[in-house]
Amino acid sequence: MICFPEFQMAFSPGTQPAKELAKIAETVQGNFISTLRKAAKAGGIEVVAAMYEKGTGSRVYDTAVVISKKGIVSSVYRKLHLYDALGFKESKKLMPGKKLVRPAKTVAGSVGVMICYDLRFPELSRLLTVRGASILVAPSGWVQGPMKEEHWQTMVKARAIENGSYVVAPDQVGNIYAGRSMVVDPFGVVLLDMGQREGMEIVELDMEKVKQVRQSLPLLKNRRTDVYSLTGKS
Repeated sequence: MICFPEFQMAFSPGTQPAKELAKIAETVQGNFISTLRKAAKAGGIEVVAAMYEKGTGSRVYDTAVVISKKGIVSSVYRKLHLYDALGFKESKKLMPGKKLVRPAKTVAGSVGVMICYDLRFPELSRLLTVRGASILVAPSGWVQGPMKEEHWQTMVKARAIENGSYVVAPDQVGNIYAGRSMVVDPFGVVLLDMGQREGMEIVELDMEKVKQVRQSLPLLKNRRTDVYSLTGKS
């Protein structure tokens, strides 16, 4: 499985008007995803891709798509939490998604998808895990700034530890972005940290590790669902 970062289609600087970004947006059936589908099928490999998807008016969706090795789109997730924080206002150009999306069944395992700022909201990763995710993939364009790399590292590790899941977090590097693409195992061990390097790395994920960690550290079973509930119904 190849996992790409957020904003894969293009860099949208803050000075770019919403209408200009909307012009390059496509549907999931458009050329961008169709080309990736053909490549996935030809290579026999699964893909998690990010795109600007046509919305309404001049705003677009920040969308992540899971493509099977047969070239079939198995999941379409529209970013729920827009980055209206720390001086940014994504909602000027982007539309928020409106629903949870169940984890996609892949050769690697059950993949739950989040996008960047979603990492700051632990409810989403927990809901995806409760729904069966053993791998959480978070395409990101994490913006540089004071404490931002520390926040990134801490939350990527926390989402893995609290859910007993792998977290695969490819992040944009260069422009305004922090880099530090990471893969963390279910016990919080950092398997990959690419720093400021641009490129590709290969990491093997052992699904037995997920079972072992969830048995020895049964955080999901130890939840007090008689007192509180987080079911993921929508």
